[in-house]
Amino acid sequence: MASALLSTSRIVPVQNREVGELVRNFRSSFYGKVMFNQTCARMKDNSSHGGRAVVASVLGRRRVKNKETVIPDPDYRIPVVFLGLAGGLAYTNNLLPAAPIGLLGLLLLFQTTRVRFVFDDEALEVKVGEQLQDSGENVFVGGKNRWKYSTFVNWELWWPSFPVLVYFKETQTKPEGQIHFFPVIFNGKQLYDVMVERAGPSKNSGPQ
Repeated sequence: MASALLSTSRIVPVQNREVGELVRNFRSSFYGKVMFNQTCARMKDNSSHGGRAVVASVLGRRRVKNKETVIPDPDYRIPVVFLGLAGGLAYTNNLLPAAPIGLLGLLLLFQTTRVRFVFDDEALEVKVGEQLQDSGENVFVGGKNRWKYSTFVNWELWWPSFPVLVYFKETQTKPEGQIHFFPVIFNGKQLYDVMVERAGPSKNSGPQ
């Protein structure tokens, strides 16, 4: 009887230990599943927020689109007019006025072949040559020949039907404003349209 009790006492603790291990395994398995499910839920939630953030970021970048760089075509009408006038004066033996007018016509003809107005996303810049090289310092007022549209105070195109001069005033060179004049040796319609788009409307009407 005693041996039976001893053998029973040995079996019961073993069984208890096995039951305890089964309970602990069940608990750990249960909590593991719970933790796993919670972790997965957090990951899904974070990934959904992150996905929305990535999509929003991509869409935001797509909305910020740089404007196309515009370079108006050269226009030789003004140089031709000056050279024609000089030729007419020379033909009528008015050599004194013909000489400076002819030189001005030649200068404008040369500048038409090389000077370009480049309208990029944020500024108007004067460049030279087919390779659009830097034009250097402004010989009259100093500083680089590049002016941001945001600094433009006003601009005009004279005259709309036959553009001869373009004028603009900017505050980048001087806080009180700096005035610039350029002969229109470019396509007047293209020049007017891009100036309206980048620098705002002018007080006069566009070229016809």
